[in-house]
Amino acid sequence: MSDTLHITAGDGARIAYRLDGADDLPVLMLSNSIATTLQMWDSNVSALSNSFRLLRYDARGHGGSDAPAGAYSLDRLGRDVIELLDSLKIERVSFLGLSLGGFIGQWLGIYAPERLERLILSNTSPFLAADLPFDAQIRDTLAAKDMDAIAEGFMRNWFPATMLAGPNATVDQFRAMVKDTPRQGLAGNYAALRDADLRRTISLITTPTLVIGGVDDTVTRASHSEAIAATIPAAELLLLPGVHMLNIEQAERFNVAVLDFLQAGR
Repeated sequence: MSDTLHITAGDGARIAYRLDGADDLPVLMLSNSIATTLQMWDSNVSALSNSFRLLRYDARGHGGSDAPAGAYSLDRLGRDVIELLDSLKIERVSFLGLSLGGFIGQWLGIYAPERLERLILSNTSPFLAADLPFDAQIRDTLAAKDMDAIAEGFMRNWFPATMLAGPNATVDQFRAMVKDTPRQGLAGNYAALRDADLRRTISLITTPTLVIGGVDDTVTRASHSEAIAATIPAAELLLLPGVHMLNIEQAERFNVAVLDFLQAGR
């Protein structure tokens, strides 16, 4: 596994990334959920890196990337991806984004289709502002004395009760990622989600697309996945039993679905 490296985006923010897998394999880019780092994909690397060179990165506001103060935009998050690919001289990738990463994937499908081979949108939505009180979440995040309560809220939204019932190393790892997320980074990304509405524009996506949703996801609900798949021409839909982090909860089925879809295009 490679060390974490950095590029500098157009606005001066440093973006952390790492590459895993052989240099001669096609590239699969992985984009993380809000309040996590590129480590959220650790348990998927072994299965996916045999067939693809994996490009993981920390979205701005997370992990080893900078967390500028103020509201972020989905356009800026999308341009971070383009500038990372440009810096690495990678012309085209397949792209797998989960949650926030899925919003970024939709943006790329609309505005940078020439950079995509195939697109996988997992546990995401084209529009969340009607369901979530983002302004209140921004205020609460910036005012909180610590990230403990915020982290517990994420755990309840991300994992089934069975994983939360007792000691669980995976849950502990994700809880630590949330607690380590800079407050201004989390708030900035909340603003990007608050302002994003892709419900109409995703109809422009022509990249072959797989949409994965969790039957029991309470945030990016299965109905959101169904709406995306119904709007993107010829998109495939896969609903799995589980909550939000299907790459963890349903790792084997998730990995198989990802590989089957990506290899169908080769």
